[in-house]
Amino acid sequence: MKTSDFDYALPPELIAQQPLADRAASRMMIVNRAAGEIRHDQFRELGQHLRARDLLVLNDTRVIPARIWSREPAVELLLVEKIGAQRWTTLVKPGKRAKPGATLRFDDGVTALVESETDFGGRTLRFSGDVESYIAAHGAAPLPPYIKRAAHPIDTDRERYQTVYAREPGAVAAPTAGLHFTAETLDQLQAAGIGHAFITLHVGLGTFRPVKVENLDDHKMHAERFSISAEAAAAIRNAGRVVAVGTTVVRTLESCADVAACAGTTDIFIRPPHTFRHVDVLLTNFHLPRSTLLMLVSAFASRELILNAYAEAVRERYRFFSYGDCMLIV
Repeated sequence: MKTSDFDYALPPELIAQQPLADRAASRMMIVNRAAGEIRHDQFRELGQHLRARDLLVLNDTRVIPARIWSREPAVELLLVEKIGAQRWTTLVKPGKRAKPGATLRFDDGVTALVESETDFGGRTLRFSGDVESYIAAHGAAPLPPYIKRAAHPIDTDRERYQTVYAREPGAVAAPTAGLHFTAETLDQLQAAGIGHAFITLHVGLGTFRPVKVENLDDHKMHAERFSISAEAAAAIRNAGRVVAVGTTVVRTLESCADVAACAGTTDIFIRPPHTFRHVDVLLTNFHLPRSTLLMLVSAFASRELILNAYAEAVRERYRFFSYGDCMLIV
């Protein structure tokens, strides 16, 4: 298949710019793979579409406030990956102010030496000073570029661009299918016999980078760090059905030949055709055209069914992308 096989038209006004006041108030499209049917419901009715002994598998990564600004010269940075005690790979804007050898100065006595250039116009930085405290105090949520904010936002997004069960810091993008859950939702599902288990995949920017090649065999995914505990692995093996909450969970589980306690990195690229070994049901948001996430979802159902579902979502005025509505594929 080709990248252009996963394109669709999306009116810009359907891209959600703000989260709903109530996390659980999102709409939820139900896509039945066997019947080829598409139905509409609300996320708060999720339990009505699941069964006792189903197991929700959730990604408990925590998004760090990875968007920061230097004072002199004025540069916007997006921290991508920590590669040492004081070293990070970053994206910078404008790049001409952050050439190798330059020193960036921040508030609170923090500085950063630009060591080298990386792929996609990025930089490797070596920080001096208490950079962790600086990030915690001054960093903003690393929202994707289709969500428009002021240059230096008042960052209510730091709480909302985060799942309620986030606990392992390390992601620079949220596992957005999990944004719909509240603690009450999980308790209600637990009471109905629908349990949950946590895995961790620290979401990086590679998952969201545009596919710039037409031949999918030529696209290379960036690696992301993951871990599965022995407790979670046992719960997944014993589940009636495994309900993956988000594509990050799918990528983690499908990276393992057998679900067992493990940790490592994955650069798996799931696209049609793919035989799924560990996932029975998928809860996911609506994804960008021509993206690897849309390709993964199309592998789980079928390209034709998913593109029909997306066309239906456009007609029904669903909210798209990170702060948008969701889809349950059964």
